[in-house]
Amino acid sequence: MSSAEPTLDSPPGDEPVPVDVPNDETLFEKIVNLCKQRGFVFPSAEIYGGFRSSYDYGPVGVLMLRNVKDMWWRSMVQLRDDVVGLDAAILGPPAIWEASGHLQNFTDPLVDCTNCKERWRLDQLEEPEICPNCGKKGTFTEARQFNLMFKTHAGPVEDSAAVAYLRPETAQGMFVNFANVLQTSRKKPPFGIAQIGKSFRNEITPQNFVFRTREFEQMELEYFVPPEEAPHWYEYWCHERFRWYVELGIPESKLRLRPHDPDELSHYSSGTSDIEFLFPWGWGELEGIANRGDYDLTQHAKHSGQKLEYFDQATNTRYVPHVIEPAAGATRTMMAFMLAAYDEELVRGELRRVLRLHHRIAPYKVAVLPLSKKDALVSKAREVLHLLQPHWMCDYDETQAIGRRYRRQDELGTPYCVTIDFESLDDEAVTVRERDSMRQDRVTISGLVEYLRERLEP
Repeated sequence: MSSAEPTLDSPPGDEPVPVDVPNDETLFEKIVNLCKQRGFVFPSAEIYGGFRSSYDYGPVGVLMLRNVKDMWWRSMVQLRDDVVGLDAAILGPPAIWEASGHLQNFTDPLVDCTNCKERWRLDQLEEPEICPNCGKKGTFTEARQFNLMFKTHAGPVEDSAAVAYLRPETAQGMFVNFANVLQTSRKKPPFGIAQIGKSFRNEITPQNFVFRTREFEQMELEYFVPPEEAPHWYEYWCHERFRWYVELGIPESKLRLRPHDPDELSHYSSGTSDIEFLFPWGWGELEGIANRGDYDLTQHAKHSGQKLEYFDQATNTRYVPHVIEPAAGATRTMMAFMLAAYDEELVRGELRRVLRLHHRIAPYKVAVLPLSKKDALVSKAREVLHLLQPHWMCDYDETQAIGRRYRRQDELGTPYCVTIDFESLDDEAVTVRERDSMRQDRVTISGLVEYLRERLEP
């Protein structure tokens, strides 16, 4: 049973007033501050002065990041019967990166300013002759190629035989395991291998908060197809991946699918498109979808001496599958969801900040709030919390006035707040507040799970 009641923080006749939220540095600063204030993202090693381009995901951020990855996995693996998962090693021998071309080609042009000593990627400078830091012209050194991979040693002796690399992408682990997965999963092309994991790139100029960092998480699919079907599957995955962002709440007006120009394409790619988001500083890549041809499997077969091909019993032919690769950044995708969801409005003359996140990626689905710290209310609130916890990630908060607690949950993006008041002790019902409209319904405790399930699990 439920019945609509006036909201506590927006009485009838006092409707919220929208406030313009510009897509500029003001919005970016607001998101960065919100991340620190509400426990989404912290600067890493902050008590030691921080460590450039490294971030720790706090109690709220780790939940949201996990939800983003879970929704990707649900879409790419759980709801399909042609994709299986993998979790490959982060450390790898030089042979993998020699075969993939990373040792020779995974470089950026690096220049140093002789005046202020700052280093820059030459290809990202708006004015190739002017230093963005000190403004001096003609002070750059000659460009030199800088390999982005992190090099280390495996074992007690630091010699050439012990050299290893932290992976700069998750893709190669899927290529070198192609034969293992093909044999054990009993799949046949078209089929895919999906992986979510950490990658490491020694970026020259990390920037824009968590958008470009040296340590990040990728969500990648390698989809192996018969060569003649590659153009079809390339178009399919471009459409499918674009749709995923829209379904989870990013407006189409803030997204675009940008095909690469011929001079942008990697030497092995016959087609690549980026799904880009309109960040406060301009369009930036969320995900790339590439038609990689048979380059990767052919290279690893050549360098390893192992056959990486598929035998089609129906046609009695062997072929090296072509690969379509949708590769997304989990951390920058989380930031895009936050930027798209951020909103402000005036409620009775006070500013309300709210993250209008899709409920599937919201950190907490429900917050349980006793109206006061009275023992009877706290006891009943704990009872309600334990009722909901098996179903959803819940927050519990009994500190400050109820209005302030509502505002905190708005900033966390929590879709529903459940308030236990003194009437709850008599009628065994609670007040459920919806985040976006601030509408409140009175719902019986016995019917609470069903009420929330109808709204949180479509």
